[in-house]
Amino acid sequence: MDESQLKAFVAVNHTGSFTAAADRLNLTQPAITKRIAALENQLGATLFDRIGRNSKLTETGYKLLPLAENMLLSFTNIRQSADNLKSQVCGGLSLGTSHHIGLHRLPPILRQYTNQYPDVELALHFVDSEDGVRGVQNGELEMAIITLPSITPKAISATKIWDDPLALVVGKMHPLANQDFIAVEELAHHEAILPDINTYTRALLEEKLMLTGYKLHVGLSTNFLETNKMMASIGLGWTILPETMLDDTVKKISINDIVLRRKLGYVTRNGKTLSNATRAMIGLLDRI
Repeated sequence: MDESQLKAFVAVNHTGSFTAAADRLNLTQPAITKRIAALENQLGATLFDRIGRNSKLTETGYKLLPLAENMLLSFTNIRQSADNLKSQVCGGLSLGTSHHIGLHRLPPILRQYTNQYPDVELALHFVDSEDGVRGVQNGELEMAIITLPSITPKAISATKIWDDPLALVVGKMHPLANQDFIAVEELAHHEAILPDINTYTRALLEEKLMLTGYKLHVGLSTNFLETNKMMASIGLGWTILPETMLDDTVKKISINDIVLRRKLGYVTRNGKTLSNATRAMIGLLDRI
């Protein structure tokens, strides 16, 4: 049993197929199949049931998974601890961030970081916040700077950096634009332009406004807030935006004095030894 076999096993579980796991690890499918077969031979048990193109964990595979993930984390920590002894801020940093934060919050931090630590190879990945959390959990990302989840997974450490007040907005010519009081029932009857249903921001909106009891008319669903703003500004519906994005192209509307606010910050994996490059980035963020 070696690290490459465990990586293949965890990758097949995360992706649901041998082909996708091969793509993730930059290997051929036969190479993945060979590693899984070798691991199964060593354990004397089948780890996956092949159902069509999908692969599902067997009972043995399910029990092995947390042990394999912990072993891979140990391998990573050993290498990272050795690198950290050099006391140099260098190597790679795989950093995930949302489009909004990457465009509106991170540029000055990234400029300072790259100027101060030129030997770090920074790999910046634009991801949805939910994918950022999963990427950190799976070890695909060293850290992610995102909208923080309302409930932090046990494997994740989350640190708030910014409060991000949110506002409901419409275009200036929208029927709701000049109303002093808007009931939730009335809002629900108008076309909406919202982030995807599984996003943290959408969940916050529906929880605070108790919209789950209404059938929303969502004409467009996208996680690009700049797109949502543009569509709302030309009268195609109401949307939710960070207050920092508001300008004279949209009109803020209020619902029963409800305050909408999300938290932005960074997440890392619990139990993982952080690289000097990651520690340096955290140091800059913590001084904001």
